[in-house]
Amino acid sequence: MKKALFGISSLLCSLMAFSQEPADALRYSWYVPGGSARTQAVGGAMGSLGGDVTATFVNPAGLAFFKTGDFIFSPNYQLQKTKATYYTRQEQEKLNKFTVGTTGFVLGSGGSNSKNVRNVAFSLAFNRTADFNSNMLYRGQNNQSSFSQKFSEELNNSGIRDSRVEYDFPLGASLAYNTYWVDAIKNASGEIESFVTSAPVATGLLQQYTYESNGGLNEFALGMAVNLKDKLMIGGSIGVPVLWYNRETEFLESDATDNTANRFDYGIFSDKLNTKGVGVNLKAGLIYKPAEYWRIGFAVHTPTFYSITDKYEASVVLNDDVADEQAWTDESKSYTGGQPSEFKYLLTTPYRVMGSISYVLREIEDVTKQKGFITADIEYVNYKASSFSPDEDNNNDESTKQYLKTLNTAIDQAYKGAFNFRAGGELKFTTIMVRLGAAYYGNPYKDIQGEKGSKLNLSGGLGYRNKGFFVDLTYVH
Repeated sequence: MKKALFGISSLLCSLMAFSQEPADALRYSWYVPGGSARTQAVGGAMGSLGGDVTATFVNPAGLAFFKTGDFIFSPNYQLQKTKATYYTRQEQEKLNKFTVGTTGFVLGSGGSNSKNVRNVAFSLAFNRTADFNSNMLYRGQNNQSSFSQKFSEELNNSGIRDSRVEYDFPLGASLAYNTYWVDAIKNASGEIESFVTSAPVATGLLQQYTYESNGGLNEFALGMAVNLKDKLMIGGSIGVPVLWYNRETEFLESDATDNTANRFDYGIFSDKLNTKGVGVNLKAGLIYKPAEYWRIGFAVHTPTFYSITDKYEASVVLNDDVADEQAWTDESKSYTGGQPSEFKYLLTTPYRVMGSISYVLREIEDVTKQKGFITADIEYVNYKASSFSPDEDNNNDESTKQYLKTLNTAIDQAYKGAFNFRAGGELKFTTIMVRLGAAYYGNPYKDIQGEKGSKLNLSGGLGYRNKGFFVDLTYVH
């Protein structure tokens, strides 16, 4: 955990005047996509199966299997438990929350006068693409480093050795300097030579990190698909994702000893981030039936092009363990007119390429006589392809361009492409269906200092269908 948190941030130790970091790019591209209860029960594998409104967001060609209309509403209840380990100590947090998942309409034509076009379908749908609701806590004793060292490194790398250190870095280093969490080393002439932490690292620091976030990534999409001779389905959709993300963090470190002579009792760094944005993307795909029971799917998702606004504020509190003195405090809003620092920019997320295959038991036009299916998807996402760029109407000065260029370099160094795998199946017993599925999302990290990450979902569910009415129940672990 500590390597994942501190390793990548070291790439950007000189960029703390802004609040963006490589993790922001990953957050909006590395997620487990939502879907209807039916889709999630089979691991989210919807690349070649079709017949579900979720196809709008995975492979729109799957809409072509609709010959009538459908309305789908998917409520979700999330039970979340987060474990964090820091220097062998483990902490646990819980968060339970109700959300609305994939919901929308599909309208399919009952037939066509064309010899080639069997039917056409349209969809208007909403999807909960990603959920950012999370709590995390870790604590432990650290005898190797202080949180404030990233601020001293930032000041050392800046080359600034005058009073500008007091206000040029209002989102971090200046606050730490003004509250004496970071000290200046001066020569005999009183000139600053370097910066160091005032925290007593050698004797140990008791550290605690709390993280609370909420928000999500919701996508509204319009899709269309056409069925050609019941052999080839072609479809496309345009999506408008809307994201919001609120995060509050606090890092506390205190002296692990009772020594008051070191003039350090505790230091607290707190920050708040509010992110809002809207984007646009395109998805296109096809499904081909080479034989009666087989379906082969292929889909491409363009990058999503976001316009995003961040509002960020930070504060530092330090108690130097000197009797009768109040704690030193400073906050970023003192340097930004009493308002959070605001930054507008553009974000391009990675493209996605997907292949899929399905085997349908008794693949016949009368779906009521089908007995089940087995389906699997493989997806490639190039996470290092994420990139930030300046908002042409706002932050387009040379320093912003250079900052975002350096940030993009850090993304290239931190992340890589990865494969995701989804598979599942269904058995149908007249009106009752039983489903099982699994999904594995590959590691996006290049492993700079031991960062690793992957996700494994196991799912199962039941379905009931009778005379145009259906209810599905799914559990995803």
